[in-house]
Amino acid sequence: MFPGIQQQLIDRGIHNTATLRAMQKVPREAFVPKEITKEAYQDNPLPIGYGQTISQPYIVGYMTALSQPSKQKKVLEIGTGSGYQAAVLGEVFKEVYSIEIIPELANQANKTLQELKYSNVHVRCSDGYFGWPEKGPFDAILVTAAAEKVPPPLLEQLAEKGRLIIPVGSQGWFQELMVYEKIKGQIHARRTIGVRFVPFTRHD
Repeated sequence: MFPGIQQQLIDRGIHNTATLRAMQKVPREAFVPKEITKEAYQDNPLPIGYGQTISQPYIVGYMTALSQPSKQKKVLEIGTGSGYQAAVLGEVFKEVYSIEIIPELANQANKTLQELKYSNVHVRCSDGYFGWPEKGPFDAILVTAAAEKVPPPLLEQLAEKGRLIIPVGSQGWFQELMVYEKIKGQIHARRTIGVRFVPFTRHD
């Protein structure tokens, strides 16, 4: 059970039933280092090693709700991290494809997701800039790292009426969480909230 779901999610405007149900079900403590499991449900990001973080619960819930989840849809996540967001998506989407550039995090996330029996979540270690074209197009794409510019391959892999949710802005500063929606082949952008994410990492 998510102890702060009312204060952290519902009271802050997240009302998507599927999202709330998923946040209640997924054990967040399984996705944080053992030494900080008592802090798992705090309303702030937590370190997971390798300079990366697990996003605060509100942001996970907000991005999930923005993605318009459905068990008939498939989603791409860029930045698996600990695997927590992927697990939440696994509760509300038919198939989840998640890319992590850091091998150690990809391996650990995959291990955790397998232990929790998320057979519909597929993790790959690669450069998320290029997406996962052979599995596209995707009904939703969530990026959990801040990019200064939107990677064109991700827009190309959006399905019709698909949504790309990505923090855009300079590293080390607050960014804007953007939603890009493909309607009749055209991309429509809108701003949502200010956020602060770790930077989008590329292979050298």
